[in-house]
Amino acid sequence: MKYIKFLGLGLFFGIVLSKAEVISWYRIFEMFHFQSFHMYGVIGSAVGLGALGVYLIKRLGAKDMYGNPMTFTDKARSVPRYLIGGTLFGLGWALTGACPGPMFILVGKGVLPILVVIASAVAGTFLYGVVRSRLPH
Repeated sequence: MKYIKFLGLGLFFGIVLSKAEVISWYRIFEMFHFQSFHMYGVIGSAVGLGALGVYLIKRLGAKDMYGNPMTFTDKARSVPRYLIGGTLFGLGWALTGACPGPMFILVGKGVLPILVVIASAVAGTFLYGVVRSRLPH
């Protein structure tokens, strides 16, 4: 029952993304063909808001829901890691017309073929976990 607020927040976020047409295949198509600023504006706003959130968490010493201080750890910098991973993510996004968050919103809107995409994303994540130790990190 204490997690109901997160369900409500997720539903609100899904409605906002849906109304903003962020889950629209046509909007994503326009973005990848550099025909519209819409998606770049949404992504840029999300990056800016995320940066502000991280700054405020660090500055105010925010705590998680269990009272533990929130911390951020630096990741090892590696060109192949981000180049290969980002390319695969971008290709998947371009081919399916959906990134991970909106995939679930599309299921909620009744676009059931996206379940194949979700199953493939889960399988890809599992495969990454299996071969992770042999990849260039």
